[in-house]
Amino acid sequence: MRLLLGQAIYWTLFSVSAHARTLDVNRQTVLGAGTQGSLDADDGLLKSFSVLPDKGWGVDDILDEAGATGADVWRISQSHVDIYFPTLHDYMTSPFHDIDLPHNTSRVSRAALVPPSSSGRDTGPSSWNLTSLSNSTFHSVYHPLEEIEEFVEAMAFLYPDLVQLVNIGHSAEGREMVAMRISKGYGGSLKQKAGFVVTGAQHAREWVATSTALYLTHALVAGASEPYAMSSLLDYYDFYVIPVPNPDGYVYTWEHNRLWYKNRQVIGPHEKCVGIDMNRNWGHKWKAKARFPTVKANKPSTPTDPCTPWYPGHRAFEAPEVNNIANFITTLPALKAYIDLRSYGQILSTPWAYSCKKTPKDAEDQIEAAHGAARAIKQAHGTAFTTGTLCSMLYKAPGNVVDWMYAKAGIKYAYAVHLRDTGTYGFSLPPEWIRPVGEESAKMIQFLAEFIHTIPK
Repeated sequence: MRLLLGQAIYWTLFSVSAHARTLDVNRQTVLGAGTQGSLDADDGLLKSFSVLPDKGWGVDDILDEAGATGADVWRISQSHVDIYFPTLHDYMTSPFHDIDLPHNTSRVSRAALVPPSSSGRDTGPSSWNLTSLSNSTFHSVYHPLEEIEEFVEAMAFLYPDLVQLVNIGHSAEGREMVAMRISKGYGGSLKQKAGFVVTGAQHAREWVATSTALYLTHALVAGASEPYAMSSLLDYYDFYVIPVPNPDGYVYTWEHNRLWYKNRQVIGPHEKCVGIDMNRNWGHKWKAKARFPTVKANKPSTPTDPCTPWYPGHRAFEAPEVNNIANFITTLPALKAYIDLRSYGQILSTPWAYSCKKTPKDAEDQIEAAHGAARAIKQAHGTAFTTGTLCSMLYKAPGNVVDWMYAKAGIKYAYAVHLRDTGTYGFSLPPEWIRPVGEESAKMIQFLAEFIHTIPK
């Protein structure tokens, strides 16, 4: 990425419920076309199966069936497991078609999984009106990596007193990784400010996590009079935002496979598959033997198949992207908060991910802040978030970034935030939701920052 751009480029910047096969989208107001109506042969189905242990279908039972059939599991919770079927035929020929298990169904149109074309819409900083958070058109669509890079550079150009770009290394395929330091400086004070870190999507297909990181960046530099602006927090914090932790995977979702999950690392000369699950490659309680996501206590006896989406790598920090971010984090002073933006589920989670039995020593403060943040989110647009530990809300996942940030980097308030929605759209969340998700996320950041600043040390 270029870190400096000529002024000429920017001159214009200133001028189916139970057993049913019917659709149920009542869990979220539907915006945009292409998610209701008759099912086309090429449309996908997102099935949200109810967890019913008393009928022999607990979380692990559903996951065992999914793992045996190679199904694409989109979300796991204690009450539902969401499974995506690319076509109606895929579902009809799967074992899940014959399972007597209550479920809701959402249609995922093929068009929703095709990256949008730039033709017919405004592209480039000169058309985005980045001097205004409220009036900018940037947050109305998803953007490919090259446009994200232009946005990042424009932030540094438009707000040179607040935004600095830091090269933190290169991805597996050689792309430059950049972090944004957003800070007012110390204004003559010798007192060190607290650090607050935000990262976008480690999992490539979680596009709304990346767009939200960009919205939060914009909110941090916006004028204080604008709705959802957070520039007042710069009086007490230095923010560090890494909007695209997985640039190779993100590009792959735009150019080849919208639902790609891992990075794009070659993991061995004779391996038939590529990629590491970055969020299982961090160095706290990392394990090579990470079976299909599960809540069971039994331990797998063999290393994970490299072709699975959750492959953790041969060793911790094998993924260069993970290693780059970890090295960058270790250089930052006085870190107090970390947010791992993810999708989807509307969950705000605390450590631990690696264990459901152990409790962090700071659990009481972490949960108190999480409850307040969830209330702040709801104030924006009424979106309800649940809170709890990562393991209890989802499943055991050793090598998780939140665990490492808390245990190794010493960041007390470390959270994973699974953004909208709860399964109506899943990873195909329409672009109409980008700004509302960004706005409610800004409310969350604002609350957490103020809570941490005011809590007794």
